[in-house]
Amino acid sequence: MTNVLIIGAGGGIAQIVIDLLLDNKDLNLTLYLRNAKKLVNKDLSKCRIVEGDVMDLEKLKEATKGQDIVYANLAGDLENMAKNIVKAMKETGGKHLIFISSIGIYDTPIKSVLVPYRKAADVVEASGLDYTILRPTWFTTTHEVDYETTRKGEPEKGSVISRKSLATLITKIIESPEKYARENLGVNKPNS
Repeated sequence: MTNVLIIGAGGGIAQIVIDLLLDNKDLNLTLYLRNAKKLVNKDLSKCRIVEGDVMDLEKLKEATKGQDIVYANLAGDLENMAKNIVKAMKETGGKHLIFISSIGIYDTPIKSVLVPYRKAADVVEASGLDYTILRPTWFTTTHEVDYETTRKGEPEKGSVISRKSLATLITKIIESPEKYARENLGVNKPNS
């Protein structure tokens, strides 16, 4: 049985990931978010729900304890959030961190709006944990699964990605983390 902590579980992409994972009998899901009323998933009876802020290190460590995989999809003070997640995982034995960043964080010069995403990615890469950083293009609500990935250092492609496509990739990483360990991937819809 694999224990999975989803931080930012009330977000749109995270909720699609939750729905995709609910039928997987090999996973125990813990959903971490500030307000549980944001969850609109079909059936959360098998999930552990923890209300808390990612900047509350003690609460985060409590939620992280015993987790094999942590998936974080956040907005705000990303660098310090990443530092807290890494610290909590290291202190509680967490193994694999999936962290959502953004396209364009390695552009020179970097756009100021992307600096927090870059700093958070740098924290995750330097953590010593197994990690998968995803750098998606801009989101659409198109109901499709159609994506491709590029590795760090390769030119990023495309301009959009559907939320469902990104959620499908995140689900694959959760189900087979070893295939994506220490990867930093751009994600986009082909030919977009």
